Amino acid sequence: MRINTELVEALALVHDIGHPPFGHAGERKLDELMRAYGSCFDHNLHALRIVEHFEHRYIEFDGLNLTFEVREGIVKHSRDYPAPAHPELSEYLLELRPPLESQLIDWVDEIAYNSADLDDALEANLLDLDTLRDEVPFFADFYAKIEAAHSGVRMRLKFNEALRHVIDHLVSDLITNTETLVEQSGARTADEIRRVPQRLARFSETARAQNAQLKGFLFAHIYNHPLITEDSQRSVACLAELFTYYLHEPGSLPESQEQAAREIPRHFVVCDYIAGMTDQFLLRQHLEHFGAAARSAPPSLASS
Repeated sequence: MRINTELVEALALVHDIGHPPFGHAGERKLDELMRAYGSCFDHNLHALRIVEHFEHRYIEFDGLNLTFEVREGIVKHSRDYPAPAHPELSEYLLELRPPLESQLIDWVDEIAYNSADLDDALEANLLDLDTLRDEVPFFADFYAKIEAAHSGVRMRLKFNEALRHVIDHLVSDLITNTETLVEQSGARTADEIRRVPQRLARFSETARAQNAQLKGFLFAHIYNHPLITEDSQRSVACLAELFTYYLHEPGSLPESQEQAAREIPRHFVVCDYIAGMTDQFLLRQHLEHFGAAARSAPPSLASS
């Protein structure tokens, strides 16, 4: 596609660093907790705070010495922020679309986690292959071709091959459809891409519908599976209890966070501290302070 592969790689690596424990479920809970104090939590904006303020690599300024395009991509890769509602982001050209490198990230992330979640669900014995084939016809088509050519091969290998074809199909469609839309737009430079009213990186209508079928299956049969939802609810409850504990117990945070809480409102510091935890670290902290263990779902499934 003749785009900057180093920028794409940087954005792909950095796009999730703002996620709190337990993925989007944890994000929703932190947002709910922060709204009680007139604020909010957004993982994209938190990722920007990490690279612009939290990391200290240089004497003369906070944050990392990242290019504008990387920082812009952190903010804008998955959504557009209305400029009037976010004056603090005015330098990131909110009235314009991001470059193609940034536009691609949300789509390739979706391909990655949908396919990974199918694989994790099979490994966790949560996936009914017959139901998947009934409700996701394009997966069924790939599986049928694999089965016809390799009928004696065990199911797991046939599933792997079919899933590989799903990934290839969606990636190929994203490439060709984006190229077509760019050509039709007449845009020839990064500046012209920015000024096209709609984002140009996206699936064709056919692949969009197929991807929606796959997402619908995952939500109906995996993400809302009782084992997943029960684990998620327990884990998010642990997050909320820790938030309240750190907020109301002076001295409960590490010294660097306690120092920060003397300079800015404590709820911001608590939110930042919790958002930087891994799933397992948060559960260990909860066990240490409350003595009740909680079991988390497989990481990929819990984050979707």
